[in-house]
Amino acid sequence: MATASSVSFNSRVASPKTIKTRLTIISDTHSHPLFSTDDASHAFRHPLPRADVLLHCGDLTSTGKIGEHQRTFSLVKSAEAELKLVIAGNHDMTLDAPFYEENWLRWHAHGGKQDIKKAKDVWTGEEARRADIVYLEEGVRTFELHSGAKFTIYTNPFTPEFCNWAFAYERDNDRFNPSSEKASCSEPGLIPSYPQVDIMMTHGPPLKHLSTTKREEDAGCPHLLRAVERCRPRLHCFGHIHEGWGAERLQWANVTDGWTEIEQVESIKTDPREVIKGRGAYIDVSRQGGRPLRFGHETLLVNASIMDVHYQPINAPWVVDLELPLAEGKG
Repeated sequence: MATASSVSFNSRVASPKTIKTRLTIISDTHSHPLFSTDDASHAFRHPLPRADVLLHCGDLTSTGKIGEHQRTFSLVKSAEAELKLVIAGNHDMTLDAPFYEENWLRWHAHGGKQDIKKAKDVWTGEEARRADIVYLEEGVRTFELHSGAKFTIYTNPFTPEFCNWAFAYERDNDRFNPSSEKASCSEPGLIPSYPQVDIMMTHGPPLKHLSTTKREEDAGCPHLLRAVERCRPRLHCFGHIHEGWGAERLQWANVTDGWTEIEQVESIKTDPREVIKGRGAYIDVSRQGGRPLRFGHETLLVNASIMDVHYQPINAPWVVDLELPLAEGKG
């Protein structure tokens, strides 16, 4: 499988050489299985689109029961991908041990307390390793694929507090940005600045981007938006707000002046018939796509929630082709 290592924030240099890499992105599956192959009415059907990397942005389950974890594990395991990266979300409460120990009676009084060690082992045990599944918590990791692609990913399962769910932080708490420009990003939740991260995978969205609820409220995080502006990754994928399924291509302004703001937002259009036919919504921002994403100048945002607001799995996986750096000595 792909190899992994921790990243040195100060020594990473963006590679001038890149290679086209395909990512299949899903989120908020809530333990729902894939529909059968011959179900022509759903894009979320077997098999998931083949890719180099599968990303699951959290809400693996409904309330973190062991059986729910196992059902989603089977889904992720079935994906044809060299590397499968998974984070938790606010519904995956048995993966947030301190929260679950304090709140389990609210959710599992009738069915009984779940074994948090067993829940974690579903995603970190030997079977997961054999299936090339890597469960990621808050922080930064670097992976190298057989193709020679080497990418750094920041992951975070936490979202602003809402109705006492797991992996929550107070809305006025900035866990993504250093307290000053001179502060280091040594804490697990702090996001390194450009060009140190290629992909951000968080459970929740940033403010103002694919983050509007059915009540027309913006549930995105302003601190996360500020971190995205500072980090300028190639891709930021997330879920959490089911109504926000979609993709946007951001263009950054003033990228050489020591600060950044969004200059342009382009919504990615999809054809519903083609999405269902292809079992996914496809975006090609690689060189072969004719309009390659410019790292540092553009970022692709993807909300990959499979469930809609009524918890029906009507949304499609996103399939993204983009350029990732080649490891030194490759290519």
